Amino acid sequence: MSEQFSKLGLSQSVINAVADAGYSDPTDIQQKAIPHILEKRDIVGIAQTGTGKTASFVLPMLTLLEKGRARARMPRTLILEPTRELAAQVHENFEKYGKNHKLTVALLIGGVSFEEQNKKLDRGADVLIATPGRLLDHFERGRLLMTGVDIFVIDEADRMLDMGFVPDIERVSALLPKRRQTLLFSATMPDEIAKLTNKFLTNPERVEVARQNSTAETITQKAVKVGTKPFEKRAALRAEIHAAADLNNAIVFCNRKRDIATLTRSLERHGFNAGALHGDMDQKSRMATLDGFKKGEIKILVASDVAARGLDIPEVSHVYNFDVPTHAEDYVHRIGRTGRAGRSGVAVSLVTKADEKYLTAIEKLIEKTIPIEEADKTASAEAKSNKPKSEKPVEDKPKRGRGKKQQVPDNAEKNQTSHSTESQKSSKNNRKKRSGNENQDRVPFGQSDQVPAFLLRPVRRAS
Repeated sequence: MSEQFSKLGLSQSVINAVADAGYSDPTDIQQKAIPHILEKRDIVGIAQTGTGKTASFVLPMLTLLEKGRARARMPRTLILEPTRELAAQVHENFEKYGKNHKLTVALLIGGVSFEEQNKKLDRGADVLIATPGRLLDHFERGRLLMTGVDIFVIDEADRMLDMGFVPDIERVSALLPKRRQTLLFSATMPDEIAKLTNKFLTNPERVEVARQNSTAETITQKAVKVGTKPFEKRAALRAEIHAAADLNNAIVFCNRKRDIATLTRSLERHGFNAGALHGDMDQKSRMATLDGFKKGEIKILVASDVAARGLDIPEVSHVYNFDVPTHAEDYVHRIGRTGRAGRSGVAVSLVTKADEKYLTAIEKLIEKTIPIEEADKTASAEAKSNKPKSEKPVEDKPKRGRGKKQQVPDNAEKNQTSHSTESQKSSKNNRKKRSGNENQDRVPFGQSDQVPAFLLRPVRRAS
């Protein structure tokens, strides 16, 4: 281990930490990127997910940060992440590989109080890991100066640029010193987005260890044709999970947040150990769910694309696309949650008639044909015949004034008509009786024998 990583130019303290973490050999992206980073070159790193991109910039940064010290409110390095979960994961990497260093690492993400983050900044942060929004919030409050940043990292670069973070990144870049080192890492880099990198990098070294938008060969991919009804898709998903061999745990991806809660409840009702993860959850709940999934307390994680980017959970055995992603690049990231670090994995996509165009786009992007098969007919028949009331979709209910009139036997219709007529008559008679009784009991005001109390008072005579 030490011989392999020592050839890359890393310091001995970093090499020892990596050895303690149990890694024996550097990955391709680490072998090619680390020497250039140690030479302080700008880097564009492209590699399929699960190949160790995070360590490829964390390890050389730790080596470079051994010289010098941070000043209050002036971080030495800055790492931007598109989501809170990714930022927290990079923070964990610095804690793991930087255990032999006395570096201060500050994590600036939303959903956490400003007070604790301010304390870290006041002490001086060697490494600042942040999401763009919270970073700019601290800057606008006057709690942060970025003129001392030597290394600027944009992780998951295509997602950062594609999600509308371009104005924020441009603003952050303008606040940084011009003489700095900039690193971009991503699994995908579309041509139109790659043009934007010229704004942030100077004469960058392009490091590419696999064809862009490729998927790992260790992942077995397939698609399953399903019906358009939600309960049919849920039944097909359950059938695939039951039929899966060697399922350790699984991530199920949905396109819409509202479907995540519905699907999670459905899986729980059918006896599965499931948990939900999406962007509308508060940060404490999101981290608790993710931690439970990592520890094996949650077997099936139903998530939005917030879990599709860079989350390093090596032992995920299966990924299910409950909804086919509308952007082909997202498919690469989603299924990249399995088959990591040389492990085998399985990716299954549930495809409706409307999803076929998205599947075609995915196959064109990854340059691979995904085998497609019919859904388990037994599961589909069971879903239709034994559909629980709680599983009944809203669209199955007939809309008022539309559609064909429900066919009813003649005898039943006559009996129903006569019964309704009799009930109407009885209700009218009851109303008449009630109104008659009320009229009999009611006495016109002023014509009763009752004398008002004020008239019964004794009259005082004048003396």
